[in-house]
Amino acid sequence: MSQVPAPEGARRFPLRSREEILAKARELADFIAQSEEVRFYQLAEQKIKANGRVSSLIAEIKRKQKEAVNAEHLGKKVYLEQVEAEIRALEAELDAIPIVQEFKAAQTEVNDLLQLITTTIANAVTDRIIEDTGGDVLSGQSGRLPPDDVAALEAALRERDRIG
Repeated sequence: MSQVPAPEGARRFPLRSREEILAKARELADFIAQSEEVRFYQLAEQKIKANGRVSSLIAEIKRKQKEAVNAEHLGKKVYLEQVEAEIRALEAELDAIPIVQEFKAAQTEVNDLLQLITTTIANAVTDRIIEDTGGDVLSGQSGRLPPDDVAALEAALRERDRIG
C-alpha cells in the first residue's frame, strides 16, 4: 500500500490492492452472515426442507416444468398451456403454506439488507471521490486533482503495476 498526496483540504488516501478490498469484502460477508436477517432466513430454510408437503410440491413443480419444456420443444401448444396452468396451481398451493410465506419474507429481508449495503458502499465511494478531489458532496460535483497529485498518483500506480 502506498500513500498518494490528497488535494489541499482533502484527506490523504492509501492505494488499496484488489486483494485487500476483497479480503475486507469477505470480512463484511462473514459479518452479514451473522445478522438477524440471515439467521431468520436459515431457520426458515430448514423448516422448508423439513416440511414433506413443501418438498412434494416442489418436486411436482419441477416435474411439470420438465413436461412444459418437452411440450414446448415438441410444439404441443395445447398440452403446454395445460401443463403451465397446472404449474401455476401448484405454485399457488405452495405459496399458500405459511412456512413458504415466512421463507419468502426472509429472502426479501436478506435481499433488502444486501441492497442497502450495496447502495451505502456505492454512495460512500462516490462521496469519498468527490471529497478527495476537493469537490462538493452536496452538489455531487467532483473537483480536480492538482497536477502534482496526478503525477504522484500515476507514479504510485506504475509502482504498483511493477511490483504486482
